[in-house]
Amino acid sequence: MYSTKDYLKHGILFLLTLVATTLAGGEWLFGRSILSSEKPLTWPYFLRSLEFSIPFLGILLVHELGHLLTSIYHRVRSSLPFFIPAWLGFIGAPSIGTFGAVIQMKSLVSSRKKFFDIGVAGPLAGFVLAIAVLAYGFTHLPEASYIYEIHPEYADPNYDKAADENVMDLELGYNLLFWLMQETLADPEKMPEMAEVIHYPYLFAGYLALFFTAINLLPIGQLDGGHVVFGIFPKQHKELSLIAYTLFLFFAGLGVVSPYEDLNYLIFALPLYIGFLYICFRKAGISNTNQWIIALGMAAIQYTLASFYPGIQGYSGWLLFAFLIGRVLGINHPEVPDGRPLDQNRKILGWIAIVIFILCFIPKPFMIE
Repeated sequence: MYSTKDYLKHGILFLLTLVATTLAGGEWLFGRSILSSEKPLTWPYFLRSLEFSIPFLGILLVHELGHLLTSIYHRVRSSLPFFIPAWLGFIGAPSIGTFGAVIQMKSLVSSRKKFFDIGVAGPLAGFVLAIAVLAYGFTHLPEASYIYEIHPEYADPNYDKAADENVMDLELGYNLLFWLMQETLADPEKMPEMAEVIHYPYLFAGYLALFFTAINLLPIGQLDGGHVVFGIFPKQHKELSLIAYTLFLFFAGLGVVSPYEDLNYLIFALPLYIGFLYICFRKAGISNTNQWIIALGMAAIQYTLASFYPGIQGYSGWLLFAFLIGRVLGINHPEVPDGRPLDQNRKILGWIAIVIFILCFIPKPFMIE
């Protein structure tokens, strides 16, 4: 089914991604880089960084293998997993070493059942491994003094982190599952603050896995969650996908325009933002008039909320992803020749996937100060 050339190409991409995520892990875990002369990523630290990259990539691999093996089972031609390396340390930008992994469908998916099975298999498989990685991380936390290895300045009682201009404070946001596992499995005396989780390889790898799981399970278009919605709601999937996308985009842009901003800023920002919202709905399968109504209505509601609640803020980091969904992936799901409804067992799996999405979704995943 796959040629030697295929295995070689995909294997090289996987190895490059493993190296890239290990390099990124060295930067996050220990603040060390192969490009730094002050704190270089030496071989011992590179090996220790594998404690992040191996579980993280392992979860992504299991996720994609879930899709692949289900595709093979249903005789749907698809590629091997494409891993996308993305280490950005050479330009001084933070990264996790990868943009993720995908498989490419190469033949028609003829039924609702096949779309559902292929879509749901990846998140469920990856989620199980992510739970195991997090459980290990929470139950094998190092002593609280471990943080002094990365930040020796914390041992100084006079050190004020808030006043240190050289520190980029990256705090991870909670989701329900991470919080529940922390409360039930972790030793409170050893559990780090969310701003320090990036230094704990298994916690950070598991956290990122939940982040990617939630993204894939967004109930929109041809994302895995979109396949689930297409399967269990055969008559309402278009409306549900449009509603989910609108709410996602609404939250992403909340606080972008506010009456408390400078007037000169608003003169340019408000029309540009409305135009951005309009463009995001260009592939929504609705009329041009409705696209403008949604864009203007969303901006007006966000502006009004900001006037009553000046501190209200969504998460602008989602805007780029929302744009990619709206313009590249699309928010509609293709129809299939065989549209028969799913059996009861598959519907149960679909609802389990929806619960997993709720548990894993992180409203504000990465907050930088």
